[in-house]
Amino acid sequence: MTYLIWVAMFGTAATLFLWLRDARIFFRTGLPGYRKAAYYGVLHGALASLGLMVALTMPDFELLGLGLILAAMYLQGNCVREKVWKDEGMQERFLGSVPRQQANKK
Repeated sequence: MTYLIWVAMFGTAATLFLWLRDARIFFRTGLPGYRKAAYYGVLHGALASLGLMVALTMPDFELLGLGLILAAMYLQGNCVREKVWKDEGMQERFLGSVPRQQANKK
C-alpha cells in the first residue's frame, strides 16, 4: 500500500463533503443551481467511491482509481451555482452556512 491510497481517501472524502455541503445549501435556500449540484453530487460521490475501491482492491490500477476520483472532483466543480455569500468568512463558506429562505405563506 503506497501513499497514493491516502491521497485517494482524502479525495473521496473531499468529494463527499462537497456534495453534502451543496445539499445543505439547497435545503436552506432552495436555489435551483444547488439542487442540480446536490443531485449530481450523488453521481460524483459514487464515481469517487468507485475510484477508491479500484485503488484499494487492485494495486496495479492505483492510478486508474486516482483518475476516477480526479474526474469526479473536476465534474463536481463544473456545476453552475448561484452566488449565495456576500461578506461571510471562510468558516461560513466551508460549512455552507447561508441564511434560510422563508416560505411565503399568506
